[in-house]
Amino acid sequence: MPPEPEDTIDDKPMPLIDHLLELRRRLLWSVGAFGVCFAVCYYFSTQIYGFLAQPLADILVSQGGGERRMIFTALYEAFFTYLKVAFFGAVFFSFPMWATQLWLFIAPGLYKSEKKAVTPFLVASPFLFVAGAALAYYFIFPLAWKFFISFETAPGDGGIPVQLEAKVSEYLSLVMQMILAFGLAFQMPVALTLLCRVGILQVETLRKGRRYAIVGIFVVAAVLTPPDIISQVGLAVPMIILYELSIWAAIWMTPKKPKV
Repeated sequence: MPPEPEDTIDDKPMPLIDHLLELRRRLLWSVGAFGVCFAVCYYFSTQIYGFLAQPLADILVSQGGGERRMIFTALYEAFFTYLKVAFFGAVFFSFPMWATQLWLFIAPGLYKSEKKAVTPFLVASPFLFVAGAALAYYFIFPLAWKFFISFETAPGDGGIPVQLEAKVSEYLSLVMQMILAFGLAFQMPVALTLLCRVGILQVETLRKGRRYAIVGIFVVAAVLTPPDIISQVGLAVPMIILYELSIWAAIWMTPKKPKV
């Protein structure tokens, strides 16, 4: 997008060594924030894992499962699981700091119009990610876990009972996969609107490609989620709605062509 004539850049000429020192300072702040968040998250890793496992625990309790447990089958499995919990928690909670440092590093080299265009997307992106993660945790997890647990069989009639004993590492991997899938999928309005804003995509292209987009959305949902219809539809339907919202956002954000 070409800059407007009145656009200016706030950046001042700096030697290469000063740019490298500036980059080093931003990286140190980012790494420091990540380290602090990692230490705090590891200290509370048991509580964080308990929060992630709460949807499963609620379903087991509601079904009168009595004393149920989660297991680990390797000596180091629980330890590494809590390390992963701390890592994911640190990435999530330190995101505002390293995103801010990244913006402070590149913003001086942007025109004022470019800053004005990019700022709404930077603000919307984390909120959309949290919205996607919340949808997965509070709505999809209870439905999907209830579906999977329905395949348990009770003892009796001479049969062998089949009962869930989830592994802590496998459960964490599944939960994080779902949270990341929904969080990243909710970035679609940001990506599509930004592409239209800079002229790579056109609003009319989004409208004409609606049918192909719906097919692609269901394919993406099938790849990103477990092989159950609840998770796949639970991701695909919000993405279709977000696609429609992307079209309206692109119409609103795209600069209007001057009338001849």
